[in-house]
Amino acid sequence: MHLDNWGLKAKKLGYRSRAVFKLEEILNKTNALKKSNNILDIGAAPGGWSQFVKNKKKDANVFAIDILDIEPIEGVDFYNVAVEELDSIDKILALKGSFDLVISDLAPNLTGISVIDEANIFELNDITLNVAVEYLYKRRGFFIIKTFQNSMLKKLKTKMSSIFDEVQFINQLHQKNNLQRYIYMEHLKNEQ
Repeated sequence: MHLDNWGLKAKKLGYRSRAVFKLEEILNKTNALKKSNNILDIGAAPGGWSQFVKNKKKDANVFAIDILDIEPIEGVDFYNVAVEELDSIDKILALKGSFDLVISDLAPNLTGISVIDEANIFELNDITLNVAVEYLYKRRGFFIIKTFQNSMLKKLKTKMSSIFDEVQFINQLHQKNNLQRYIYMEHLKNEQ
């Protein structure tokens, strides 16, 4: 696999993927990590985001899930399960409603058929959003999710805006694929 400048930089710094720089940029624009002690990484493989937040916030409790296996990361509790099976993990279930930060770089396998891909992207984003709402600390939770530019993005943003006080699309300096979009949300509305 060919590594671009960001991939080479990630490798040099010991990170598992170039995606850490996307997360770093978002976290530098917000206070999400500074205020977070319990962090949940949904769709963690290959583990770059979990590795990054654990390196930056050593005292944080970091939990990661993915259907793909990852190499162990010191200080990160990893579970090889799908997002729909999150409630089956007792250690994470015990913290339901107590996560300060939920991050998700999760993406479906893309087929190249836009109608199918858009439906799959929306469904996976919607499932992840619903899980984040269940697991976030109600008064001060932060949520960062990757999605893709598509015709259902407006519907997703409308739902997010009905749930969170603040919803921001974060422009990325490090975007290799300009179809990727990162959305930052904070503070669940009272009725959630």
